[in-house]
Amino acid sequence: PSNGYDALTWSEADNRLAFVTAPEDSTGKPGQAALWTWDGARGVPVVSADETPHGWMVPLENELRWTRDGDRLFFGYRPSEDDEGGESSATEDTPFDPYDTHAIITDREVDVWHWMDTRIKPQEKVEWERDQERLYTAVYHLNSGKAVQLADLELETVGEPENERVILGRGRGSYQRSYTWDVRYFDSWVIDLATGGRTPVHERLVSTVTLSPEGRYVAYYKESNWHLYDVASTSTRNLTEDLGVPFADEDWDYPGPTPGYGIGGWEENDAAVLIYDKYDIWYVPTAGGEPRNLTGGEGRTNERVFRVVDTDPEKLAFERGEDLLLSSYHDTHKNFGFYRAGMARSGVERLLEEDKRFVFEAKAENSNVLFYTREDFGEFPNLWLTQGDFQRPRRLTDVNPQIAEFVWGNSELVEWTSADGTPMQGVVIKPEDYEPGRRYPVLVYFYRFFSQRLYEFNEPVVNHRPSFPMYTSNGYIVFLPDIRFEVGRPGFSAMKSLVPGIQRLVDLGLADAEAIGLHGHSWSGYQTAFVITQTNIFAAAVAGAPVSNMTSAYSGIRWGSGLARQFQYEKTQSRLSGSLWEARDEYIDNSPVFFADRVQTPVLFMHGDVDEAVPWYQSIEFYLALRRNNKESVFLQYRGEPHHLRKYANKLDYSIKMMEFFDHFLKGAPAPKWW
Repeated sequence: PSNGYDALTWSEADNRLAFVTAPEDSTGKPGQAALWTWDGARGVPVVSADETPHGWMVPLENELRWTRDGDRLFFGYRPSEDDEGGESSATEDTPFDPYDTHAIITDREVDVWHWMDTRIKPQEKVEWERDQERLYTAVYHLNSGKAVQLADLELETVGEPENERVILGRGRGSYQRSYTWDVRYFDSWVIDLATGGRTPVHERLVSTVTLSPEGRYVAYYKESNWHLYDVASTSTRNLTEDLGVPFADEDWDYPGPTPGYGIGGWEENDAAVLIYDKYDIWYVPTAGGEPRNLTGGEGRTNERVFRVVDTDPEKLAFERGEDLLLSSYHDTHKNFGFYRAGMARSGVERLLEEDKRFVFEAKAENSNVLFYTREDFGEFPNLWLTQGDFQRPRRLTDVNPQIAEFVWGNSELVEWTSADGTPMQGVVIKPEDYEPGRRYPVLVYFYRFFSQRLYEFNEPVVNHRPSFPMYTSNGYIVFLPDIRFEVGRPGFSAMKSLVPGIQRLVDLGLADAEAIGLHGHSWSGYQTAFVITQTNIFAAAVAGAPVSNMTSAYSGIRWGSGLARQFQYEKTQSRLSGSLWEARDEYIDNSPVFFADRVQTPVLFMHGDVDEAVPWYQSIEFYLALRRNNKESVFLQYRGEPHHLRKYANKLDYSIKMMEFFDHFLKGAPAPKWW
């Protein structure tokens, strides 16, 4: 028989090649494979088919990775294929027996949904192919000639380390049933690379867990603080509880556990770990020395968010005393920059900062040359080159000079106070030919936080969202307000943020109070549908793929993942304080469909009828509620379309209808025929 070959992978340390080979039958189906290495002279099977653990096999389609020193080779096992299975003994020649119930039900088509299933059936179906193709990590040690299984059905591995000691493991099994309504908890383990032995680190985690480069420590976030697990002593200590600043997300407004801000990297020899708070970076020695604010507190003092720029993805750890390139973002002014800091000192040095948005792209491999992009609303993100000191930056590209031919627009920041006294910010985008003193029709587009987009270039595209340059060049002001939410009151939170923000534009003389339009998609599609049941401030509204009834959407299915939607309402985006039975009034009070009789705003809403995220019957419910109450509304059902329109003809049709709708109600243009 012929053999199949796959996953040919070279070692960086020498000329050794690894690959997987398996005999194929007459149909080309591979059998049990073996892992081979080749040193340029001869090939050697290092893991043969008969050397795999019982119940496991080396599949031909595999993923191989050498460690940099060439001493270890990671590969994957898969559960052995089970060829057993009962088949009906009946043949075409067997007479039909109406009393042979066993023979009859062999043709049954039924899914059994059991209340104790680990995963609900739609999720099982979506994940079936992935589960069949999943590889379970193993490692082959060249020095000892030993293969060690590291992962199995109960425990997956995280990454493939360069250290020779341990790998990180993650177990989700005991929590999978609760994924339907809760966050995705997991237990963390350390797995010995030499033996496969496992030691628990911590249980019921939801956020970042990271293994130090040398494998001596595990850093994890739990209950508002960072903790360090010592692999050798199996002891744990809290790294951040005494530092006097919060390490939990200060803007978190979801009912689920509050996450941290992440980790910036490790110092060589596992000597220290860099930890982020909202603004600053902390240098925390792993041996127990005094932590130090590496950015000197400049971030929190000046409301700048500093983060480490990874200029060398191949580098495992920072050198002692190394200079670091930092990105900066001003949390109030919304502009960006680059700064320098040092592993051995506190404080920062400004390198470049302007009223622009900067994005690091790459560093030259053997020199201190950096590449980045610069942009704002009217400036395309062209590529720039500079030396590491940023003293003489040079633009390399001029991709979109034709922008000068259009009445594009300019963005600026606006501030107001929400209905409950919270300071708020948003972005106002004015037409380039804006006339002071003239009041403009305003298109409001929102989701959660949008003020950070002040200096973003907005590429004119045709999709499910309004194209900002298209609207500004056609005489609109575009308003991108921030929304701050309360758990249990997501719809009313949107109201409290939006309405005072729009009043601010009226007070500034920018907005025509009789010509305000609202647009949202998905989560903000829901908010749009809810807000127009509570206020008549909007002359027209567009809602894309909205949830209209939280009581029915709660137990809907996200068909893209197969997950039930319950977790969204109890722990994540929909922000209610409990289950449908624990918080029944919240589900009703925040559902637009129950208040459809109050709508006075003409509304256009859109849904694809194979939406994989929001069940499209949510728009049917809203349509029928509005129709029953004789409210001005049109529902666009795009056939065969998912959550975001994909077919260009449909995207173009929706974009045209959207502008025709707003032009009619905000600018007095004739009503389109479809309306």
